Amino acid sequence: MNSIYQFIIKPIGERYNNELKVGNKTLTINSSISSHKFVNRQAEIVSVPLAFKTNLKKGDKVIVHHNIFRRFRDVRGEEKNSRAYFNENTYLAPEDQIYMVDKGNGWESLPG
Repeated sequence: MNSIYQFIIKPIGERYNNELKVGNKTLTINSSISSHKFVNRQAEIVSVPLAFKTNLKKGDKVIVHHNIFRRFRDVRGEEKNSRAYFNENTYLAPEDQIYMVDKGNGWESLPG
């Protein structure tokens, strides 16, 4: 499965990093979807766009914009997925919302 203009990514872990392990117990440190501070930003590339060449490859770990995995409430108060949501564990990410890559030798910033 490939997209023409966007990367297909999946989160590494869950959508939100809002739990902390303390001994043998799990502590929830945030229960709100409104705070961007607890949104997971680490992802793995599932496929690259067909329309242009890129140095990013399938399997690369990347840091993405927090709104890709984020959920929000619309004007009616109903919880919704971001526009990047594709299906259960897959999201579409435009090139300008991918900031760093780890190809196995540490995090490197992307141009631009």
